Amino acid sequence: MTDLTPHVPQRPLIWPEFVLDLQAFVTTLPNPVYVVGGAVRDAMLHRPTHDIDLITPQNAISLSRKIANHYHGDVYVLDAERDVGRAIIEIDGARMVVDVARFRGSDLLADLVDRDFTMNAMAVDLKGDLTFLIDPLGGAVDLGAKRIRRCSPASLASDPVRAWRAVRQSAQFGFRLEAETLRDVRAAVASTREASTERLRDELVRVLSLPRPTAALRVLDAVGLLSALLPDIGSHRGTELWDGALTRVEHLTAIMNTISYMRTDNTAASFSYGMIAIQFDRYRRLLIGHLEAMWPNERPHRALLMLAALLVDAVPAGQPGEWVDRVTASLRLSNAERMRLMPLVEYVQLPLALADHSVRSIHRFWRQVGDAGVDLCLLTLATYLSAEGTALKQGAWLVAVERIRVLLEAFYEKADQLIHPPPLVDGTVLMRELRLKGGPLIGELLEYLLEEQAVGTLQSTEASLEAARVYLANRQQF
Repeated sequence: MTDLTPHVPQRPLIWPEFVLDLQAFVTTLPNPVYVVGGAVRDAMLHRPTHDIDLITPQNAISLSRKIANHYHGDVYVLDAERDVGRAIIEIDGARMVVDVARFRGSDLLADLVDRDFTMNAMAVDLKGDLTFLIDPLGGAVDLGAKRIRRCSPASLASDPVRAWRAVRQSAQFGFRLEAETLRDVRAAVASTREASTERLRDELVRVLSLPRPTAALRVLDAVGLLSALLPDIGSHRGTELWDGALTRVEHLTAIMNTISYMRTDNTAASFSYGMIAIQFDRYRRLLIGHLEAMWPNERPHRALLMLAALLVDAVPAGQPGEWVDRVTASLRLSNAERMRLMPLVEYVQLPLALADHSVRSIHRFWRQVGDAGVDLCLLTLATYLSAEGTALKQGAWLVAVERIRVLLEAFYEKADQLIHPPPLVDGTVLMRELRLKGGPLIGELLEYLLEEQAVGTLQSTEASLEAARVYLANRQQF
């Protein structure tokens, strides 16, 4: 099929208002402009979209700049050689990303054939009738059949990262992989080892950000793509550890859904998640804000937490630091992400393993793990549920949830009292009054005094200085 004649599809295209607004602007420009890719697919699926891909025969970066200027937005050159630009604009308070590229090849047909899957290889003339579809490869039929089919035999061979995309979009939309496409996905595994690490990492992040990532993870594991990117997983494939890791991810997903604004009565219908909904409800807004944070290049925090859930069982005993360094370096993650991942894999059991939940233990916990403690609270509950399975005891679960609630209460309601109270003395005062030089000892003293202040044994500067003298005297005896 190579017919580029626009036609009315069986399923109508539903466009957001900003596309109609954009159409009014580009109509005044000379070159043809087409909407392609995910925006057309989403319009046919009647899904919301805030990103749109445009293609034009020439001067794509110039067009992106004109769009950005028209809407008083920002423009970025994504690929000067291939003539690809990005306009980031705002319409009615909503942020929109408009990517504009020159045709891949000599004309529109060549561009569409060069794309990944037929459902992403449909186009609409932005300067024409937006109810008409250009679909030379039968993407609409595949979309209706809930089928992911490659555009050509060269689609995955030319870009093996598309193998990841095939699996992700299959899970994302609930579609099946057509037989030849699945065969090509398997064949692409070896080639992905030579692909851009950053692009593979971004696909992994997108998988881990899915509402239900385990479906995609199981397929990625089955075809060999996951262990090709994360070799540590390879040794656990088919074992109880791997099954446990996927179960942990499932429970963590359910816990996040229970906390989220998307929670329904069905989400929290089970006893285990219902108790979380009840006990954590007062911290719901704060927890959602925590989970919605972004790392560099808009990598969702949720994905990093899912990565920890997936990989925690692969950490070699006694080597968490070296292992995290290697994994984060292999995925080209930032140093900030590395620092957050470290306590998650090293202390996954800590929130429920504290000897007691006294003020001192709570203080030490939060001083040791910092903001990562919020993630640990959620991760340890998911780990508990995955370990207990159907043998979950209601009484023990109530105790576990209550212990986590106490930790969250300290962090969100009593931090100025229990975690980092305003210090009664600072390093300068200690050095002057105790005639000490600067160095690690000052930090050690400050931590000790802060802990004693948190538990209520110190309430004045004089008492703090005396406690410091006693601490130093005892320290010198050993």
